[in-house]
Amino acid sequence: MFDNLSEKLDKALHVLKGHGQITEINVAETLKEVRRALLDADVNFKIAKEFTNRVKEKALGENVLTNLQPGQLMVKIVKDELTQLMGGDVEELNLKGSPSVILMSGLQGSGKTTFSGKLANYLKNKKTKKPLLVACDVYRPAAIDQLHVVGEQIGVEVYSDRENKNPVSIAVAGIKHAKSIGSNVVIIDTAGRLAVDEVMMDEIANIHRAIKPQETLFVVDSMTGQDAVNTAKTFNDILNFDGVILTKLDGDTRGGAAISIKSVVDKPIKFIGTGEKMEAIDVFYPSRMADRILGMGDVVSLVERAQEQFDEEQARKIQKKIAKNRFGFDDFLSQIQQIKKMGNMKDLMGMIPGAGKALKGLDIDDDAFKHIEAIIHSMTPDERSNPNKLNTSRKKRIASGSGRTVQDVNQLLKQFDQMSKMMKMMQGGGGKKMMQMMQNMK
Repeated sequence: MFDNLSEKLDKALHVLKGHGQITEINVAETLKEVRRALLDADVNFKIAKEFTNRVKEKALGENVLTNLQPGQLMVKIVKDELTQLMGGDVEELNLKGSPSVILMSGLQGSGKTTFSGKLANYLKNKKTKKPLLVACDVYRPAAIDQLHVVGEQIGVEVYSDRENKNPVSIAVAGIKHAKSIGSNVVIIDTAGRLAVDEVMMDEIANIHRAIKPQETLFVVDSMTGQDAVNTAKTFNDILNFDGVILTKLDGDTRGGAAISIKSVVDKPIKFIGTGEKMEAIDVFYPSRMADRILGMGDVVSLVERAQEQFDEEQARKIQKKIAKNRFGFDDFLSQIQQIKKMGNMKDLMGMIPGAGKALKGLDIDDDAFKHIEAIIHSMTPDERSNPNKLNTSRKKRIASGSGRTVQDVNQLLKQFDQMSKMMKMMQGGGGKKMMQMMQNMK
């Protein structure tokens, strides 16, 4: 996500590093590269030019603070302007209705049906809501089936009427059904359409008028860049939607849509999709995204994801096992499962400050834990509970059963032992000792 843009912005801002002061010459040189980086990311030329003009005005109008180098000051100004360009403050959903109705709109292939499920899952788990999904795509083959599969996967009911080919009446009936079963949020998945398809655009406008939704969201594939921004403008002219959802931000996106869509349609980005899993949905925070684009990471989001997957009861059980030296591979496996639920590994690593550069060019497999899980599953329950029993013959059997080598098994045992010692140290109040050890490792 934004890898290419981040790299080019880093090079552009590097121009000022080492300079004792900000001058019109070195600022112009820096901003020329910044503008080029934005254009390469498929940001609209006019927006890129206005952006760099604002940065230039602020940079030349500021005295360099005693504790900030010119390069640091420029990074701060660019970060602040990027934040404002992408919306400034975070925008929440309007869920005041009873039930609250959310209308999903967008192009064909934008990931609208999948994201409807993600949003339902998010509202169910984060906001403790009882959502209902309504299938109003009566054109795409198997669209209704897809929504039912998604609903079953996340434990959310789906309303559909296969005999009815009128999306407006299906949407109205879906809201009525939601009231009868006590659902307080209705998410209406409509057919994907082309902006130039007048009949389809009239249809979604009719749905909008009939149900009067609290939220109308435009779902856009972020990999389509500036085309997505232009399409958003066309949809907004007809629907006057409330917010944008950017999908597929985990892909090879240049980032132009995320950076410029707010400026073009004056509507906030409310959510982003960061993977295929139903949990791969994030509230869009402009300031955090600006940090990530500039290679500063996003520790706050990383911590929030970790907290979401934190199981207090399981943590207490593990603490007791650590205290009694009974922490085994089954416990290790459960920790891996919690990490996997946080999202794809490259996205998680990108949230760590400075990790973007270190990971450049590396292909981080989302199945990075697969071989570890294979080794553990090749152990007997007794071996998983008592790792000390793993002698040479047992290791050979485990390696053979998991399709790995004995060296791989030994490496896992070493990592497990190190992790156990660290957890034991933390458990025993050895935080200071551990900090000293880490400092000595530098």
